[in-house]
Amino acid sequence: MLHNTRFDRLRVGFVYADGLTQWQQVATGAFGAHWRAGGQILFSAPDRRVAPVALVLRFDRLASVHLLRMRLLGVDEANLQANVLAAAVGCALTLLFLGAIYNTALAIAVRRQFPAWLGAWAACMVLWGFFWSQFDLLMNGALAGAPSSQICTALACLAVTLATQGAVTALARDTVPVALRRVTIGCGLATGALGIPASLVRGSSIDAWGAVLGIATLADLVAVALCLGIAWRRGSGEARAFAGAWAVPMVVLATTQVVDTASLFWGGGAQMLVLLGATWQTLWISVAATHRLTRIRLERDRARQAEATAHELARRDPLTGLRNRRGLVEAVDAMIGQGEDEHSPFALLLVDVDKFKTINDTHGHEVGDQVLCRLAGRLSRWDGAMCAVARFGGEEFAMVVVGLSGPVLTQFADRVRQEVAECDHGPALRAVTVSIGIAEARGAADFQSLYRLADEALYRAKQAGRNCVMSAGRPGGDGILPASMERELERVAGIEPA
Repeated sequence: MLHNTRFDRLRVGFVYADGLTQWQQVATGAFGAHWRAGGQILFSAPDRRVAPVALVLRFDRLASVHLLRMRLLGVDEANLQANVLAAAVGCALTLLFLGAIYNTALAIAVRRQFPAWLGAWAACMVLWGFFWSQFDLLMNGALAGAPSSQICTALACLAVTLATQGAVTALARDTVPVALRRVTIGCGLATGALGIPASLVRGSSIDAWGAVLGIATLADLVAVALCLGIAWRRGSGEARAFAGAWAVPMVVLATTQVVDTASLFWGGGAQMLVLLGATWQTLWISVAATHRLTRIRLERDRARQAEATAHELARRDPLTGLRNRRGLVEAVDAMIGQGEDEHSPFALLLVDVDKFKTINDTHGHEVGDQVLCRLAGRLSRWDGAMCAVARFGGEEFAMVVVGLSGPVLTQFADRVRQEVAECDHGPALRAVTVSIGIAEARGAADFQSLYRLADEALYRAKQAGRNCVMSAGRPGGDGILPASMERELERVAGIEPA
């Protein structure tokens, strides 16, 4: 069993004790049934009664003897190693493929660069593993041998470029010096550019190109490590999160440059080590990026919730909890929008506490505040889809009512006045009454016009002796409703008719 490298043709001869030599061969684009997963080629000695005594290998146009990795194995051991290596490669490629899809989708969802670079890197590693493991021969046997090796060289160098770009873009600009950032990106681009001529080489100069690529890769690793280290010291959360992911592939790539790993992983060697390191990196960064983006989203949701809470508080009276003037105006805009049809009347009721200054002067402001809170609690009973209640400040309240008009509206306002007067404020206070001014509208109308008319009606109610209801242009609170209007009042206003 030997690892696939660049040659035009390989003939393997099994020499037997009786002098017979049986030949098997593979050539570029024609490996037949000799290829195995993990970039390996297997030759089995034909079973004869005479034992084999020698093995002869003849290469045509071998790029480098230093790239050869060969092993003699028993049949059972060879089959077991080939199956285990195929399963390991399949699992690693599957995880890388899922990581590529996940990070690409994540980049689209969050519109960030580093998941996109990570997704592109994982996809590149999937392709590299696909060609290196020779799984591509299942679809196109013509790629066997040198073509697959050349494609793998180009993809490996491109993967270094993509990984470097992903590492740099993951770190905030203020955590890495500009010069170091540029140098690191330059190292990644240089490695990717060197991969183009290195992938085309077929002669003995491939050893020299391999040495150059090894130096470029080590320089790139050192630059990335410096970026992560400096960013970490400057408090970068991304650097801390990604350091664990980059540590393993960095150690792997550095190890393959200085240590002979040919015998590792059942002949998979350095390539299998790189594939496993890439899988680790993809999984780690995917989890770390998801965790960090989840935290960012939670922080954003909390900020939005706090903003919504502040927005709501800015529209609420702090004493009574009712809407303030600003909150009512916004509610009225929505309610008026529902009442633009001429058959959907709406009205503004201004509710003012009678002789409230006397309550404050006699019993104190604390008692006055308690009175306002009790009245607010009573008025809030009508707050809903058809009625918005607010405190305008001081002792003045407002109610916007949709769907009532004429005598039905006047009767509703008088019912409000009566129920407010029935509030129990304790033995120290006699009944607290209110005066109400009404302004009605149909079709398009603005709040300020309604408020002016309702205020005029409220002024007349005060002049009329307080504890009564006045409508803009007519007195209210007297008269008996017909039965049909009583039913309308019960249906629309949600109260029992008098």
